[in-house]
Amino acid sequence: MKQLITIVLFFITANLLAQKPCDYSVNVNDSIGTYKSTREYIVHEKIFGGNSNYIFYSLASTDGMPTLNVQLLQKSKDFLKANCFDKNSKLILQLNNGTIITMLHIDQENCGTMIRDDKGFDNRVNTGNFMFMKGSIEELKKSPVSMMRIQYLTGTEDYILRRELKSELDNKTYHPENFFIDNLHCIE
Repeated sequence: MKQLITIVLFFITANLLAQKPCDYSVNVNDSIGTYKSTREYIVHEKIFGGNSNYIFYSLASTDGMPTLNVQLLQKSKDFLKANCFDKNSKLILQLNNGTIITMLHIDQENCGTMIRDDKGFDNRVNTGNFMFMKGSIEELKKSPVSMMRIQYLTGTEDYILRRELKSELDNKTYHPENFFIDNLHCIE
C-alpha cells in the first residue's frame, strides 16, 4: 500500500512540475545559423476612455544569444504620444523576491509605426529588443515578476504585472508575472 501511495504521489508531483510545452512563432535552423522565437504573450493591458494600450513579450534566441522582444501597441482616436527606444533605453524588472533585473536595449532607435485603421483609430506599434545581463536568466527562473519599468528616450513608465490577466483583446487568460518562469526554457 505504501508503494502505491508513493507511486501516485510521484506521478502527481511530476505532472505539476512539468514544464509547459514551447509554442514558437519561428524556429529555423539552417546553414546561416539558428533562430527561434516564442509567440507573443500579453503581459499588460489597459483600456480606458477609448484608449487601448497593450504590451506583448516574446523570447528569442539567435545563435544561442537570448533576447526579450517587447512590443507596445497603442490604439486611440486622440493624439498618441510616441515612446521611443534608443541605445540608452532599459527594461527594469522587480521580482517578488526583491531582486532587480536590468535589461539593456540593443543599439537601435525606434519610435514605432503609426497606422490608421478603417474605424478612424490611430494605432502605434513599437518594438524593442532587450538583452539579458549575466546571471539574470537564473534569477528570472526563480521568482515571479511584480513590476516592470521601461525607460524610453522620451521618459519612464511603470507597469504592474498581474498574477492573472483576462484579456479583452482575445478573451484568453494570461499569467504575466510567471512569463519568464514558464517560458525561459524555450530559448536555452
